[in-house]
Amino acid sequence: MTPTRFTLQGQRALVTGATKGIGEAITKQFLQLGAAVFMVARDNDLLQQQLTDYRQQGHVVEGLAIDLSHPQAAQTLANAVRDVWGSVTILVNNVGSNIRKPTADYTAADYDYVLNTNLRSAYELTQAIYPMLKATGQSSIVFVSSVSGLTHTSSGSLYGMTKAALNQLTRNLAVEWATDGIRVNAVAPWYIRTPLAAPVLDNPDKLAGIVGRTPMGRIGEPEEVASAVSFLSMPAASYITGQVLSIDGGLMAWGY
Repeated sequence: MTPTRFTLQGQRALVTGATKGIGEAITKQFLQLGAAVFMVARDNDLLQQQLTDYRQQGHVVEGLAIDLSHPQAAQTLANAVRDVWGSVTILVNNVGSNIRKPTADYTAADYDYVLNTNLRSAYELTQAIYPMLKATGQSSIVFVSSVSGLTHTSSGSLYGMTKAALNQLTRNLAVEWATDGIRVNAVAPWYIRTPLAAPVLDNPDKLAGIVGRTPMGRIGEPEEVASAVSFLSMPAASYITGQVLSIDGGLMAWGY
């Protein structure tokens, strides 16, 4: 074991949902650890501002504003990455969204939106990027899932369905692509202080309930998820694949 195994120096990472919350924290940590990052987000103004800021700090970054829930968006992004870099060594499927409702109240439009954003986009992008990951011989995929894919939470059945599917996709691809030199893992956060979670965490009663159910007694921070993603992407994690790592302050370990 040498310190060089705990670095991302020389790696080229594609990070979706890269400008806010967990994705922004992952991007920052990857850059600090020496990786070049291709950032993907829907808000072009925010993306361009962050690209400028990172470049002024001396980091190597590229980016594309695109909504990955749209048909053909994944292939469009893959083509753009290929044109710029030729290949990538790390793919982080982080983009996601949610609509919180009782199951009986979901519409067909709600179903399409949540599944296309959280699951279909990740599946299609992973397919599209696969040849570039395989070409490197040693690469890593990390899906940003959720504890909602492991147990019931109040986030809604559609969100939980998509995250459970990502967890199983992680296992399938880890086995199928192991001989291609591609490791596939997922992280499954509990409530993290992000814009997506803000509508829940801003409610004092809901916040108290969440904290009270968390053994560590607090909300997680985006950097804590990013650190796990960074480790799973490093050479130090070279024998780790097919895992779904809960980042939850002890939630999944707490029975009754």
